[in-house]
Amino acid sequence: MPVMHSSFQVNSVLGLIAFLVLWPFLVICSRLLVSSLRSDPLICWGVGPLGITMLYLSELSTPFIVLGAILPAVISGFILYFGLFSTLPSPLELPHRLLVEIPVITVGVVLTSAFDILNALRDLRHPLWGEARVLRTIQFLRASWASIHFTTFGITFLRDHFDSNPTDLLKAF
Repeated sequence: MPVMHSSFQVNSVLGLIAFLVLWPFLVICSRLLVSSLRSDPLICWGVGPLGITMLYLSELSTPFIVLGAILPAVISGFILYFGLFSTLPSPLELPHRLLVEIPVITVGVVLTSAFDILNALRDLRHPLWGEARVLRTIQFLRASWASIHFTTFGITFLRDHFDSNPTDLLKAF
């Protein structure tokens, strides 16, 4: 059995840093693209270390939940494949073997999309509607140190349903 020598080489440190910034940025953009396809009223959005979260009034349909989990994973896989294993100049030189490509792409997709897939499974298995979903999302955003921004509709929603304003509601969490 021949010995397979697999090694990698960094061709460009600056290119590798740019790739490692561009890859998650494009995955986040794909999440925003999926969420922007909705026509429901936006209550609030949060910007934090785990990305951008948008909270809409109505609950998503099952195909939309699945699309929100699958599309960022597919985009992540394409970016990894074309950025590391295509014939284009790559910042990281890896061997073009199936036993290298599959684990690298799988680990990358899991790193960028595991949270989306777990959220989709949770929403499909135990869906929350109405005020409970709003409170759960706000609690999650507060726990992740996200900066929460309410829309005019969201402020009105909080006054009507919770008899509160954003400042008081965020202090409660």
